[in-house]
Amino acid sequence: MSVKHMFLNADPVVQVVILILLLASLTTWLVIFEKILVLRRADRDFMLFKQAAARQEDGLINITDFSELAEPVVLAGIKESSDASGQETRSEFRERVERSMRTEFAGLIDRLGKRTLLLATVASVSPFMGLFGTVWGIMNSFIGIAASGETTIAVVAPGIAEALFATAMGLAAAIPAVVAYNKIIGALRKITKEALIAISLIGNYLARIHFCVDRRE
Repeated sequence: MSVKHMFLNADPVVQVVILILLLASLTTWLVIFEKILVLRRADRDFMLFKQAAARQEDGLINITDFSELAEPVVLAGIKESSDASGQETRSEFRERVERSMRTEFAGLIDRLGKRTLLLATVASVSPFMGLFGTVWGIMNSFIGIAASGETTIAVVAPGIAEALFATAMGLAAAIPAVVAYNKIIGALRKITKEALIAISLIGNYLARIHFCVDRRE
């Protein structure tokens, strides 16, 4: 009894369950491959962002030192620092500048985490869908026993086979989604940690430059 034969001879309800789980599994893998590429680049860019922020020792930030992903964050801080009132303390100035950079970064991290909730949904729902197919297949086995009055393997096996097939499909969809979701959340946390360190360094640098200029004037 092949997988194809089990699917073609399964109850229509079980067939629908299996097709939904197959679609969920394919979607999960597409998201996984996309996130591998996107987060690998983001991790590298924000590690370089932190390194570049630590190197800013001249009188002016060189925006070309920052990666494409980090550049809008730095520009948000520079723009905010140019709109300063003379009544601010250094800590107030720095907090305002860093807040603008954190806001810009929050939008970026939201884009990086896009479709992550889809993985969480697949991970939580797929086992239950597989269980539904399992229960339906076993129910068909009992119906077959009742209709034939026999309990032979030939009567029981088709329903049990399609039930186990649905269970396997549920697990095949859920397990990669769970692993990928945890990995993505871990990667986003690492990126966030690197970015917040860099934002703090840039905020301190901009505050130092701003108040040095004020004192010279």
